[in-house]
Amino acid sequence: MPRVSESKQKQSNPELPTIGFVRLPQILRVYPVCAATWWNMVKDGRAPKAYKLGPRTTAWKAADIRALIGE
Repeated sequence: MPRVSESKQKQSNPELPTIGFVRLPQILRVYPVCAATWWNMVKDGRAPKAYKLGPRTTAWKAADIRALIGE
């Protein structure tokens, strides 16, 4: 059986940090749904919980998003 080269193995997404928080535009680049669908998923519990970082700033834990997309 041929060996899979390292470049073809599943690699983590470079758009997402390994730790910290990510904002909605970053999430939508790796999880392609519209913003309204994303917010409905959060409301229904199908997407991770959002964290308010300020009065107009919402973010999600990068680890939670990685878990959602299966990394």
